[in-house]
Amino acid sequence: MASEMQRYDTNEDDEEMGMDVKEEDEDDEEKNAAMHAIAGFDGVHGSSRSNRFQHHQQYQEQPTPGGSRRCRPLEEKERTKLRERQRRAITAKILAGLRRHGNYNLRVRADINDVIAALAREAGWVVLPDGTTFPSSSQPQGTGTAGGTPTTMVTSSSSHIPTQHTPPGSLKGVPSGFQNTDDQSACQMKSVFVPTSSPYDSSSTARSQTSAMVADGLDTQNDPFLVGSVDSIDKQVVDMHTKLQERDFAGTPYIPVYVMLPLGVINMKSELVDADGLVKQLRVLKSINVDGVMVDCWWGIVEANAPQDYNWNGYKRLFQVVREHKLKIKVVMSFHECGGNIGDDVCIPLPHWVSEIGRSNPDIYFTDTAGRRNPECLSWGIDKERVLRGRTAVEVYFDYMRSFRVEFDEFFEDGIISMVEVGLGPCGELRYPSNPVKHGWRYPGVGEFQCYDQYLLKNLRKAAEARGHSFWARGPDNAGSYNSRPQETGFFCDGGDYDGYYGRFFLNWYSQVLIDHADRVLSLAKLAFDGTCIAAKLSGIHWWYKTASHAAELTAGFYNPSNRDGYVVIAAMLKKHGVALNFKCAEMRMLEEAVDFCEALGDPEGLAWQVLNAAWDVSLPVCSENALLCHDRGGYNCLLEKAKPLNDPDGKHIFAFTYLRLSPLLMDGQNYMEFEQFVKRMHGEAVLEFQS
Repeated sequence: MASEMQRYDTNEDDEEMGMDVKEEDEDDEEKNAAMHAIAGFDGVHGSSRSNRFQHHQQYQEQPTPGGSRRCRPLEEKERTKLRERQRRAITAKILAGLRRHGNYNLRVRADINDVIAALAREAGWVVLPDGTTFPSSSQPQGTGTAGGTPTTMVTSSSSHIPTQHTPPGSLKGVPSGFQNTDDQSACQMKSVFVPTSSPYDSSSTARSQTSAMVADGLDTQNDPFLVGSVDSIDKQVVDMHTKLQERDFAGTPYIPVYVMLPLGVINMKSELVDADGLVKQLRVLKSINVDGVMVDCWWGIVEANAPQDYNWNGYKRLFQVVREHKLKIKVVMSFHECGGNIGDDVCIPLPHWVSEIGRSNPDIYFTDTAGRRNPECLSWGIDKERVLRGRTAVEVYFDYMRSFRVEFDEFFEDGIISMVEVGLGPCGELRYPSNPVKHGWRYPGVGEFQCYDQYLLKNLRKAAEARGHSFWARGPDNAGSYNSRPQETGFFCDGGDYDGYYGRFFLNWYSQVLIDHADRVLSLAKLAFDGTCIAAKLSGIHWWYKTASHAAELTAGFYNPSNRDGYVVIAAMLKKHGVALNFKCAEMRMLEEAVDFCEALGDPEGLAWQVLNAAWDVSLPVCSENALLCHDRGGYNCLLEKAKPLNDPDGKHIFAFTYLRLSPLLMDGQNYMEFEQFVKRMHGEAVLEFQS
């Protein structure tokens, strides 16, 4: 009996060992096959791999002199099983890390095929359901390419792969361990959230990337991510697009679509520019059921000459034209200057009388550590200082908003003005002007703290004294300059001063000034626009998001290092006033802002989901707008995916979308047709497919 049990155990071990080895061989075979498809190995490599596998099989099945199958020693079988357990444990940890830190939406029982497919998609390749893998710019073998060999080309379109809703727990960045070139190269494989399957693959958005580059005047011939002509890319993308099924948005929630009017629709004399041309464009927008338009009401135009001397004439004429076309209006109270930022095509400074005060008292502006002033907007240090001809900055903002509400009362009563967005900082966004191009900042620099005017320094001294450490009444002296990288500074580097006692005190004070400013202005906006939807815009500072310090966010006023959620407190403040959140970064994709995106360790997708979930967790309405020009199907699909997340269990979606921006290019032929389809899908209407 004992001998039979021993034989049974031995046979069971042999069978288990055989299964383990077989599984290892199968995994090796899958890996080799995937690498063969990705790297394009030739027949010689394939044959050598096959020979090695055959040799391995022969070794396994080699008969013993007695005619029976050779059995490995018991110790070797135990080592094999131990290696298999270790391999499975390591695989489980890798999958868990990819899900948690890399935002890979891998299924529960993911295997090596799922991981390879996700990595291939992230690298810009197309992975069909049957496993066929090829570059997004080429055709699969046997579909029209010469000799059945696909043309290999690497593009940056992998950054556009649409995302799905992920739980809040997977959104925070992790400390950076990248110290060398190899590590920086490796980070590209985990810097974007790639779903295991998508209604349409990255190829449908490659043309969006190309169109954006051409529109911005970038050199596509010398771009290392674009090999070949733009025409060939467009042709290949169109061919591939017809093979991939798009998501049907019929029956999805209705999301109103607004279109931004040109920045200079009202000139410095408060006159409507080109009324006839605007009328024609509004007719076209109305014909495709656009819900309304967005217009900036510039402080520098309306109150340009003297305090409380408001000139709304141009805006009255504009609003009348919009009302005649039965469109709604989203108004922006723009308390910042226009010009000098990306996308600005006009120059609208702050009011002339404010500039006169600034010449004698430059501390009304934000100031960096070198004493350079930024006249883009007023420092929050004078929110309660009567330095503006007897008024505080907050009183100036309130008087302006109250004048607008009284002047356009009929438009509010009729519901023509459906939303008011209140400007809270540079570009109308709630943030410090930490990355001004005029002062030499270039992406992806960490920026600089903007708290060195006398009013904010006084506020800092009070906070330090209240804490009992008056010597903390200073800004960091080791935070680098505008274009520094985190690891080059003593403050932002891993384990740097940002996480010490002083660093925590300073960053908490710095971010609280931002929140207090928004709290004061929005409380008065609620009084001025009672009964009207109010919104505040939050910028997406996504570079260095995958480092421990989140340096670029810290200088912008978002206290959001890897061990702290800095957007929850902002969402709570907005919720207190019943203010909607307008998040501008929601649709950004990898490599759209800079070629060296991986080097910047950024994650716009992770940032977007963190901000959106912080808002949705407190039931805060969220609206959005595109940050980059978009005129093609792929770009619109990305916007739709963000607006209406696929299979979200709670049915979350944004409640309004604003398109950037009205122009003759938008009304041109194919661009117009694509935009019309986009509006219908935002409205949840059925759309008949047409050939691009």
